[in-house]
Amino acid sequence: MSRQKQAQLKKSVAAFANSDMKASIIQLINTILPFFLLWFLAYQSLSISIWLSLALSIAAAGFVVRIFIIFHDCTHSSFFKNNKANKIVGTITGIITHFAFAKWKRDHAIHHATSSNLDKRGTGDVWVMTVDEYVAASFWGRLAYRLYRNPIIMFGLGPLYLFLISNRFNRKGAKRKERMNTYLINVSLVAIYALLIWAVGWQAFLIVQLPILFVAGSLGIWLFYVQHQFEDSYFENEEEWDFVKAAVDGSSYYKLPKIMQWMTGSIGFHHVHHLSPRVPNYNLEKAHESTPPLQKATTITLASSLKSIRFRLFDEASKSFVTFREVKELLRKRKINLQLSHGRSSIQEK
Repeated sequence: MSRQKQAQLKKSVAAFANSDMKASIIQLINTILPFFLLWFLAYQSLSISIWLSLALSIAAAGFVVRIFIIFHDCTHSSFFKNNKANKIVGTITGIITHFAFAKWKRDHAIHHATSSNLDKRGTGDVWVMTVDEYVAASFWGRLAYRLYRNPIIMFGLGPLYLFLISNRFNRKGAKRKERMNTYLINVSLVAIYALLIWAVGWQAFLIVQLPILFVAGSLGIWLFYVQHQFEDSYFENEEEWDFVKAAVDGSSYYKLPKIMQWMTGSIGFHHVHHLSPRVPNYNLEKAHESTPPLQKATTITLASSLKSIRFRLFDEASKSFVTFREVKELLRKRKINLQLSHGRSSIQEK
């Protein structure tokens, strides 16, 4: 795609980067109120059936994902035109979702600025190693990466790590405003947890709250993972990296059933979001449908997205993700080609 076409594409999508106060308020109402109602019903239903309570907690978890999308839009200053409103709502939704607003805002901005850049990995993204890096790594380095990419650890222990550790502590060198925002959210969580435990008892609280956090956390990690980890996803070194290509070719269009699209705040239109982060979630589909070039982005479905679990390493030679098993085959072929190359060189020298 030429620079001129890239500029036109960005301009076309930028037309949708306008928040609508009415749409934002409606989304707050139809998202946060149902969450609180489901939480209350999950608690009340404990006297009827623990399984009914669990079902209601899982439903509430879906709304936590939707609340997170509102939080996410606030970090991009796209949910409201007013920055102060974005910060206030972002902090409140950060308390509900257990994410530190200022800290995540910074890390996520870096993710957008460096997504698919092989030389600038490590902040706000999923850990990706190239085949060559994996081969050169020590035994412990490979083991750590294998454990990190293991689905049980990533989607099972991952939420606990996010909520209890990663989101609770400030990064080294964080500025005062960022640190204070994290402290505010942490203190608010302690106060709310203490109040709820006092009101309903610690056992009932844990039975209702833990499934909500676990399911919402697992779904959130999955969405973040799958939208950049597909077979022919775009990755390049700094000198070849291109922002528009990273957005359109390095982010997928996750085509979900309508109810799931609604619950996930249309974040499946991830290519649109990366091209223009200031587009609020309720305008993402409109931008996609109105911009033909964006409709050529890699489309994955609920079924096909499950294949991404197998993609563990990025192969710079083939420009695609490969499995750990395929790495062995790649190395075997490269070794054979290298031996043949050395053999031909030896013959020519003679």
